[in-house]
Amino acid sequence: MSRQQDPESTPFTAHSSWLAGLATSLLARSLNMPEPLLHATGSLVFAQVYAIETRAARSLCPRRLRGQLLAWFR
Repeated sequence: MSRQQDPESTPFTAHSSWLAGLATSLLARSLNMPEPLLHATGSLVFAQVYAIETRAARSLCPRRLRGQLLAWFR
């Protein structure tokens, strides 16, 4: 037997998932695009930003910077 919960005792995660769904729906509607396309676009943007940040972090690696500095003074 399952026990129904009071709306006031609903966990925070239920409220946050409802708010995330509402925000997604409103953003998709304001951009005039379907929600699945909005999710796919968001995933693509996240992947691109992650790749750029990874490349930037790799170029700022202390060992690599030290090697470049030593190469300039040779």
